[in-house]
Amino acid sequence: MHPRERRRKISERVLHKGRQSVEALARAFDVSVETIRRDLIALAAQGRIRKVHGGALAPKLDIETTVYERMGDDIAAKEAIAQRLCMLIRPGETLFMDTGSTTLVAAQALAELDDLTVITNALPVCDVLGRAPGVKVHLLGGAYRSANAQTVGPHCIEHVARFRADRAILTVAAVDETCVMDRDFENAQVARAMCAQSRETVVIASASKFERQAAHTVCRLHELSMLICERAPPPALRATLVDAGVAIHTAPVAGTSRAA
Repeated sequence: MHPRERRRKISERVLHKGRQSVEALARAFDVSVETIRRDLIALAAQGRIRKVHGGALAPKLDIETTVYERMGDDIAAKEAIAQRLCMLIRPGETLFMDTGSTTLVAAQALAELDDLTVITNALPVCDVLGRAPGVKVHLLGGAYRSANAQTVGPHCIEHVARFRADRAILTVAAVDETCVMDRDFENAQVARAMCAQSRETVVIASASKFERQAAHTVCRLHELSMLICERAPPPALRATLVDAGVAIHTAPVAGTSRAA
């Protein structure tokens, strides 16, 4: 088994089964304990497991913070990603957009375009695009959450089902070699509903989200159409995305070079 594949399976095993000893992993993958120790060091450096004495634990999952608290994080990357997204959107398209600081920055850029229809559960996105003369906006109903100024819950998901879109534009908490994830259960539910009603699913995410873990799956990689980020994913993740048929678009921050 190739080391990349073995390490992927080790991280999945630890995530789903909990603490694993070095000896148990060596038996499971028919390799030496020294090989497993090297695998665990590499996985821990990527944040995919926590290395502890004699074995490995699942990584600590990120905790959800408000969209306003996240607005200042990676702002240059978010702005570069937003501009790249605008280059890919065609006049006349209908877009779903979910809640997140990256989608809010993207909304500010999309407001400059003409002939768009946007369906969103995010009031800040609605507010930005609702003032743009070339954009029609539909706000999804549902239970209101003030922390992120968003609607969620069964009524929101039912409302999503009344629309069809060209693309679902989603911001997420984590992307690894198995799936795209969110920290919050209800956010993930709404995002999945948007994916189901769209021709394409587009994730806009800074490189800080790569090879991290979060609690709730949004979609598997083969369900993802496009990833827009400010720099290319690490080689193993990039290879998995390419194998899954995901188009990767990089949008380097000013002053950096493009890693393709």
